Amino acid sequence: MKPRRSTLSVPGHIEKMHVKASQRDVDVIMLDLEDSVPMEAKESARTRVIQSIHTLDWQGTTVTVRINGLDTSFGYRDLLEVVEASGPRIEAVVVPKVNHPGDIHFVSRMLDGIEAAKRFSSRINIEAIIESAEGLEQVSQIAKASDRLIALVFGIVDYSASIGARLVSISGHGEKEEEIYPGHRWNFEMSRMVMAAKAHGLLAIDAPYGNFKDPRGLQRSAAVACALGYDGKWAIHPDQIDIINQVFSPSKEDIDRAIKVLAAHKEAQKKGLGAVAVEGRMVDQATVRLARQLYEQAKHLKLV
Repeated sequence: MKPRRSTLSVPGHIEKMHVKASQRDVDVIMLDLEDSVPMEAKESARTRVIQSIHTLDWQGTTVTVRINGLDTSFGYRDLLEVVEASGPRIEAVVVPKVNHPGDIHFVSRMLDGIEAAKRFSSRINIEAIIESAEGLEQVSQIAKASDRLIALVFGIVDYSASIGARLVSISGHGEKEEEIYPGHRWNFEMSRMVMAAKAHGLLAIDAPYGNFKDPRGLQRSAAVACALGYDGKWAIHPDQIDIINQVFSPSKEDIDRAIKVLAAHKEAQKKGLGAVAVEGRMVDQATVRLARQLYEQAKHLKLV
């Protein structure tokens, strides 16, 4: 699977933003039909997204589409019309407000039918946004609801509302958290979600950081998510992409450390040893797995 370090959310109804997004060095461009689109523009946004998918040169960037919620009158039409018109051109359908594995069952079955009817040669994946207490409570069941599912995404604002958490910033997207809580306010939720994702072979993607004029805050937010095991983070502004890509890419120091661990492990195998000391630290099989994962990621990103 291609990297998903950065996902740029782009309003579905604004054509000029689609054009600019297609020229960005971002891992994933998500054309959004949900929160960023006003109610009166929902129908036209769907048409606009389909046109952009077909007419713009996306330069090999992964393209996804976020549909409206399945509890709205727009969600099923987004799924049907966008996938029928553009199926092979999109990597995944992003489903918001997933509260129950049945939501994923529905989308997966719909995709089965559309692909069969249209005779698509490629398979469309699903990304599920977990953004409520109900969804988090069912996250393990959601994570194994379909083999089309490739990622779980944390939806911080709606989750905050679902539990009645305090709003501490204008956007609600993770800023100023350190001012009201001694530690990381969303550590449990994020750890719970990443555990469910990894237990079922899925990617875990963090929520966006709302203040796009605060690069230090974004870097800190991304670093916390990366430390918890997340594979990437959403961006709501192009200026956030470089920082997110940098945080979720292995550094030269990381790569050198991984190479050292793998080399030591190889020598240990020759001697019939299960573990070996490197610079006074014990390296066992678990450490080797971490090193191998990091090295493979670096190779995929052409850093080695």
